Amino acid sequence: MSIPKANKKHTYADYLTWPGEERWEIIDGTPLLQSAPTWQHQAISGELFRQFSNYLADKPCHIFGAPFDLRLPLAAEADEDATYVFQPDLTVICDKTGLKGTGYFGVPELVIEVSSISTGKFDKVSKFNAYEKAGVREYWIVEPEQKVVSVFKLQDGRYGRPETYTEEDTIGVGIFPDLAIELKRVFADL
Repeated sequence: MSIPKANKKHTYADYLTWPGEERWEIIDGTPLLQSAPTWQHQAISGELFRQFSNYLADKPCHIFGAPFDLRLPLAAEADEDATYVFQPDLTVICDKTGLKGTGYFGVPELVIEVSSISTGKFDKVSKFNAYEKAGVREYWIVEPEQKVVSVFKLQDGRYGRPETYTEEDTIGVGIFPDLAIELKRVFADL
């Protein structure tokens, strides 16, 4: 197994050769080592997964939790040449043709990132821009400390102003009009 090299633009093919016990993401060819999530992060992610999973039972779409290799084809790249490889906390996929090995090559319907001090900048800038450019229809950023969720919906190829929700709110999911996520349950253990 090799490790990422400095001053090299990395691809998914490189990523596959890195140590398996470490979690990496690649943003425009630059590797970023991921740290283990906090228990609060895991509690939030787990409850969101549960609510989405219950809704999606017997439906054609599926939700996947990290670790899950999401490869975005931003420059008409082949899967192994992808220079954007993310580990979203939650990913909703409706087109299963891109499911391969340890993740998905393509554009998911919805992505949720549970943000932290170490990931906030990437979630709000780098990932935001990549998800918008790729055409992810809905992007959520969950901020555990503030108990706030910002929901960005793609309109005319751009994310507009976010809908912002607090722990007392219920979120109507844009891609599934009959699904409402109860944030009181999401933030209950914090």
